[in-house]
Amino acid sequence: MENSDAAGFDAKAFIKTLTQRPGIYKMLDDKGEIIYIGKAKNLKNRVSSYFRSNAASPKQQAMVAKVAAIEVTVTHTEGEALLLESQQIKRHKPRYNISLRDDKSYPYVFISSFHDFPQLTFHRGAKKRRGRYFGPYPSASAVKETLKLLQKIFPVRQCEDSYYNARSRPCLQYQIERCTAPCVGLATKERYAADVDNTILFLEGKGGLLIDRLVGKMEAAAAELEFEQAAAYRDQIARLRAVLEKQCVEGERGDVDIVACAAKTGMACVQVFYIRNGQHLGNRQFFPKMADENQPEEILQAFIAQYYLDKTVPHELIVSHALPESALVGEVLAEQAKHAVAISSNVRGERLKWLQMAMTNAENALTARLADKQGLFGRFASLQQELACDAIPERLECFDISHTQGEQTVASCVVFNREGPVKSDYRRFNIDGITPGDDYAAIYQAVSRRFKRLKQGEHRAPDILFIDGGKGQVAEAEKALAELEINDVMIVGVAKGPDRKAGMEKIILVGNGQPLDVTPGASALLLIQQIRDEAHRFAITGHRQRRAKINKQSVLEDIAGLGPKRRQVLLKQFGGLQGVSSAGVDALASIDGISRQLAQRIYDTFHHQDGH
Repeated sequence: MENSDAAGFDAKAFIKTLTQRPGIYKMLDDKGEIIYIGKAKNLKNRVSSYFRSNAASPKQQAMVAKVAAIEVTVTHTEGEALLLESQQIKRHKPRYNISLRDDKSYPYVFISSFHDFPQLTFHRGAKKRRGRYFGPYPSASAVKETLKLLQKIFPVRQCEDSYYNARSRPCLQYQIERCTAPCVGLATKERYAADVDNTILFLEGKGGLLIDRLVGKMEAAAAELEFEQAAAYRDQIARLRAVLEKQCVEGERGDVDIVACAAKTGMACVQVFYIRNGQHLGNRQFFPKMADENQPEEILQAFIAQYYLDKTVPHELIVSHALPESALVGEVLAEQAKHAVAISSNVRGERLKWLQMAMTNAENALTARLADKQGLFGRFASLQQELACDAIPERLECFDISHTQGEQTVASCVVFNREGPVKSDYRRFNIDGITPGDDYAAIYQAVSRRFKRLKQGEHRAPDILFIDGGKGQVAEAEKALAELEINDVMIVGVAKGPDRKAGMEKIILVGNGQPLDVTPGASALLLIQQIRDEAHRFAITGHRQRRAKINKQSVLEDIAGLGPKRRQVLLKQFGGLQGVSSAGVDALASIDGISRQLAQRIYDTFHHQDGH
């Protein structure tokens, strides 16, 4: 209470103004940053509980000491408050909340319904196209594995429309009997539709019904003395049985997620197993961000509320710990999903085996993460010792430069803290206005641009700034910081040893201009190599993207009569430059606005280049 008053916040006066209706409250510090978001059935009672010294936990007391203001939003129901709280936590990621770091949308298997010959493909993002979506799958690799299996069983096309529309003869997939070549008229609509229906049955988890159908077709073909066709059905059934044995979950016919949590020493791992239509699609692990120790049931409730905000909610969640507000969470999820959602923690039989498996996976992943975190902390401690820092560094940045013969130069900046890479703080800089190949000028420009933003408060300063290079590059970085009057950042150059092998690093510390002696085998070297390699990877990736963009533009820009709008239409219609380059004259001329003469010029441009 005293600290809160010292921060300029009069808790008693504020509480008097509060309503007893449900809603959310945001606690802000003296910089206006949100440090905690909570929901309440009764805002007045909930907020006042933080300011009763005998009731507040040590965690709450530490948080309350930083409170300079509280903002509230009133809702109609507690369910609305829970939903709004989850949305706001996911958006702002306050320091004292359990927050989920999960920015990726999940992938699906998609079957189109707007083609004469539907496409089976990978999908991620908004579900705007007409068709059926199956999933979500835990990863892109899980979708790709499913598509690979489906291609072996059902000959439904998986090619992109640009490739499909440009075909004039069957592709390799037809040759190896994994497609019936509808692109060139070799498949009948009836036979193709049957293959699509069988694919949908498989993805719906109706494998038994599908096998019964195929057995009937095999017997009918044999009765008609069509033994080759009967043998094809027999092989298809055998492949299907093999896949179903691996994927089917005994005793499960619906959509279920199994969610288990393990927590220890301020860290937690949540493991999610995905079962759709009775098939196990895979599993994925998450490490929620926490500022303090939390019980597994609290972590699970926060995770579930945030995770399912923008995702398909299954009909049942099986959880490792009973949620504190299971009925409320189930009610909110049901409203989101437009169907009933059961949350179960007391399960038996086959379900208990799956829950135990998820729990074991969560515990193992957490143990590995803790060991890795402790190892990383040891490397930071070693870095303090080797570079004679006053304290163990908290934040490191590293710069690298990438170009091809001086062209399309890109500088990268990567950031590490004591938990590893901080990818949200990574930045790339396109370097222009320098002599091609001048790495010194490139480093100067990149460091200047990065630290000008620091002066504007866009990010915090690193304790150590690593530069991939020797004395010259380090001197340019030092010059850039001196001009910005930044003198509290240690600058360290990382140059390879005489034989240019990793592990033979020279570390050049600005101040004496000489290589710094580093203890052989010191774990600090592993950390320096890791951040330097990450900066190198990030720079090369950026350079390749920039070069590809320039190449794409320059090749098409050189073609007379092909303006910007037509270039865009071409690239969209053929799925990129590669599709345009492989298209024939007829396919190019079929695009609206492309005459046959222009199509010939486009074709000749790429054909001429291929000849070289």
